[in-house]
Amino acid sequence: MINKKFIIENVKTLFYALIIAIIIRSLFIQPFYIPSSSMEPTLLVGDRLFVTKYTYGYSKHSFPFSPPILKKRIFFSKPERGDVVVFKTPADNRTDYIKRLIGLPGDKIQFIESNLFLNNTEIIKSRIAKNDKIYCGNSTIEVFTFEEKLPNGKLHKSVYLKNYTYQNSDPFIVPENYYFFLGDNRDCSKDSRFLSSVGYVHKNNLVGKAQFIFFSSDRSIGSFFAFWKWNKSIRFNRLFKKII
Repeated sequence: MINKKFIIENVKTLFYALIIAIIIRSLFIQPFYIPSSSMEPTLLVGDRLFVTKYTYGYSKHSFPFSPPILKKRIFFSKPERGDVVVFKTPADNRTDYIKRLIGLPGDKIQFIESNLFLNNTEIIKSRIAKNDKIYCGNSTIEVFTFEEKLPNGKLHKSVYLKNYTYQNSDPFIVPENYYFFLGDNRDCSKDSRFLSSVGYVHKNNLVGKAQFIFFSSDRSIGSFFAFWKWNKSIRFNRLFKKII
């Protein structure tokens, strides 16, 4: 005979565990999975990373399903240029995107002959490899790899197709309380350059800052459950790697 008290106690334990998990996920740290190649080489498909929710304060998007419990962002701390940020795309306020923060409120961003300009000054980039191959969706592309230096001194890698498909743009003027994001895989990223689908991102849409990769696997080699392929599918060199 099933003990009724035993069932009740187990349900209560599961309920408390769920509440604690929601609090941790909403206020402190949340895991994310990288499904696309738009941030290569910084982030690869199959990377699993932790994002801190408290870094920029809290909005309704800090909580599961974005309940309308906060009209404004509270405990707001301004993000820094160069941060890798998870945000809710303005197109539906539901889908999570991860990109690099390039433009702050009031900034002018423009591509001129494939070079990135910020407030009329070219972002200096140094080519560090000219024969790299990375993914763009399901295809492999040949790229130049650069190290870019932002005005605040932050360094990061970016890649461009050898024929520089994205060459020129109109100037983007970032509105007050909004931010401008780019993928590090510059010719294979849907980001703030595409105003109809992403565009400028309001500060309330920020979810958190990407901090480090805690696990990474190459699903093209085999699923996680194919343990006999772990020596090839798990990217051991990316475990607990800090995101910069």
